[in-house]
Amino acid sequence: MAVSTTHQAADLGAQRIVTLRVFDGNIHRLGLLALCEAAVAIVGLYAAIFIRFAGSSATLAAFEASRGPFWPRALTIAGAFMVALAALGLYQLRHRTRFTAVFVRLLIAMAVAQVALGLLFYAAPTLDVGRGVMGLTGAFTLAGLAITRFAFLRMVDEEFFKRRVLVWGAGARARAIGKRLRRRTDQRGFRIVGYVRAPGDGGDVPKGPMFRANTGLVRLALRNRIEEIVVAMDDRRGGFPTAELLECRLRGIKVTDILTFLERESGRVSVELMHPSWLIFSSGFRCDFLRLATKRGFDVLVSLAILIAAAPVALAAAAAIWLEDRGPILYRQLRTGQNGRSFRMIKFRSMRVNAESDGRAVWAKLDDPRVTRVGAWIRRLRIDELPQVVNVLLGHMSFVGPRPERPEFVAQLANKVPFYEERHFVKPGVTGWAQVRYSYGASEKDAQEKLEYDLYYVKHHSLALDLIVLLQTVEIVLFRIGSR
Repeated sequence: MAVSTTHQAADLGAQRIVTLRVFDGNIHRLGLLALCEAAVAIVGLYAAIFIRFAGSSATLAAFEASRGPFWPRALTIAGAFMVALAALGLYQLRHRTRFTAVFVRLLIAMAVAQVALGLLFYAAPTLDVGRGVMGLTGAFTLAGLAITRFAFLRMVDEEFFKRRVLVWGAGARARAIGKRLRRRTDQRGFRIVGYVRAPGDGGDVPKGPMFRANTGLVRLALRNRIEEIVVAMDDRRGGFPTAELLECRLRGIKVTDILTFLERESGRVSVELMHPSWLIFSSGFRCDFLRLATKRGFDVLVSLAILIAAAPVALAAAAAIWLEDRGPILYRQLRTGQNGRSFRMIKFRSMRVNAESDGRAVWAKLDDPRVTRVGAWIRRLRIDELPQVVNVLLGHMSFVGPRPERPEFVAQLANKVPFYEERHFVKPGVTGWAQVRYSYGASEKDAQEKLEYDLYYVKHHSLALDLIVLLQTVEIVLFRIGSR
């Protein structure tokens, strides 16, 4: 929660904006929601124990005497619920604001968590809480999560939770904010109070209140309780307010370049607005030994786990592909990997054998006629991607990274899309940030959109981001988002 107050003195020179915020000036509402829901799960477990051991004078003591310590079990159960919620995409603000859709995902997440906990209790009986307690915990937690989510959806759009933003600029670059963050869910973290036209701005005027800084930018910001100023001038060579922006910054008002602002709010890098110097001086792009070692370890562990767990599914898919047309089961296709090196990517064959009989590379289409009946199903369920874990184990790919494209498309796109080749500075992935944030790409326009997410991943890749992508990929598979 944010509390902003303005300390006033006899003159403007004594004014400062003092802002109390959590997590580096920005309330992470999703983090707060996750903590609340973890608490709901723990309270749900305690309520279940209270009912199950209601005849005892000391409820918790009776449970611990029967089953063991409370807290290890509580944290395990809460953790399982949180992972299931994240895997179902319930810690994203960008879509699904209707409570009905959220509740359906809550039901599925609870069922997944219950199954996972059942397997865990079977493997580690010392953590078991008993079927009666677990059943009641699930019911209480579901009710508590439904109430929490309903309240969250009602409160998240309240102005009290939003940063007050002033945009210095009212031309084409400023208008990009409304174009790229046009949905209501894109603007949940901030509210644009208004725009100030700067010298050199073009004719495009964004929709929104327009201010004049006749009395100075500092006074305008203080008067309107601005917490962040986004610099979006079309031409910085004329009239850049260096002194005033510096004073605003010293008074506690955050000053952000439009590229950084859009990157933070949208989870992608704006290629159209970007210039090489921004990439050079911006943070990120980790490539140290620790990051490379943790990423490789993550790739190997996840790939081995999937290879073992999905072996029955893979065998069934292989049999179905062969029985349909007696053709090859696997399909090897040349793709562009890290630093532009080519490799053969392995997939289950989902198209007919002569899909590209003329030898020309063709974009996949919606309801592509080249796809076989079995191929349509394994594509929807993403089963055709399973053999790529072999590419990961061989080091050609990572589990998380930009999707590898065919060399023909890479050469074509590199000539038309700025900064396209920069996505090859990391290994390509089986899944990626673009895959969980954007639908299936099958055109040059889609390629540019996905490139912006890929560049965000290249800039910010970390073990935490890899885990987030992995969890959200579960949602993609379950709800068939983006498959063709």
